[in-house]
Amino acid sequence: MFLTHVYMFVVYQLLVAFAETFSSTSKQMEEQLRVGGCSPDGGFTIVNEAPVADLLEFLHIDVELEHARDDREESARSKNVMRKQRNWERRLEVKKSKRKEEKLRKKLNRQDKDVSDAQLSKRVIKAITKERLEEARAAGLRLCVDLSMTEHLTHKEISRLAAQIRRLYGSNKKALQPFHVFLTELQEDSLLYKECVRMNDGFMHYLIDVTEESWFHLFPSEDVIYLTPDASEALESVEEDKIYILGGLVDETIQKKISYTKAKELGVRTARLPIDEYMVKKKNPKNFHSKILAINQVFDILLTFRDTRDWTKALMAGIPPGKGFVLASAASKPLEET
Repeated sequence: MFLTHVYMFVVYQLLVAFAETFSSTSKQMEEQLRVGGCSPDGGFTIVNEAPVADLLEFLHIDVELEHARDDREESARSKNVMRKQRNWERRLEVKKSKRKEEKLRKKLNRQDKDVSDAQLSKRVIKAITKERLEEARAAGLRLCVDLSMTEHLTHKEISRLAAQIRRLYGSNKKALQPFHVFLTELQEDSLLYKECVRMNDGFMHYLIDVTEESWFHLFPSEDVIYLTPDASEALESVEEDKIYILGGLVDETIQKKISYTKAKELGVRTARLPIDEYMVKKKNPKNFHSKILAINQVFDILLTFRDTRDWTKALMAGIPPGKGFVLASAASKPLEET
């Protein structure tokens, strides 16, 4: 603004000087005409050349001032364009940053939703499992693990028995029709109880009945079927009104007829799995064949038969190949029973 005022002042002064010069020049030209002064070629001779020089100088200054003004305007326009460019770049950068943050937020929301859905599914499954087990404890088919024979087991075998109890409970949790499971004669100060607590997470909250009492005092003897591999009678079916007893022994140290002898002494019915009726021995390098199964393997066979009513499927589900038996229908050259 200050430069504009200065510029206008200078122009004003120049215009005044120009007017005075023009007036003086006009008077000189009138004087020459009056006295008849002419140039040799018929033109007029300007006596004083200073006014013309002043006029040219004025024009020169005016042109320079115009150029300076144009330069300032151009500079101002350039600065304005650059400022707009910088503002546009900043806005573009902000938009990019916001889009990136929005994508990240949506991704995190999807992950949180997936985690929430997974947690919800786990909670639902847990609730359904608990409901099934509670229903089984109220009115389910009863199965008991007789733990009164731990004096026949080594420390290692007791640890293995605790692991088998964990697997048995895991199978029962997954079953569509779980059993009402009992662990009888399990003393809280016993090594087996301590191993169950140590090895089995949440053992104290298992949805099973744990008691120090004997199964013989809990159930009517006429409703009991003691499952033992030494029995002569093969189990034909799984009846809902019976109580099935599994002997709490392991198959590392095969001690024959321990559970069978105890059942006979108590006068209860015994039965074995129908392995001989549906399976045959298979050749193997060690010529090893055993019908002694872990309690969780027997339990899996009973669960499968209860769901399918098919001993072929049940035995295939519970008897591992290492026992040396295969289904009779699958054997090409079965060995004769010895």
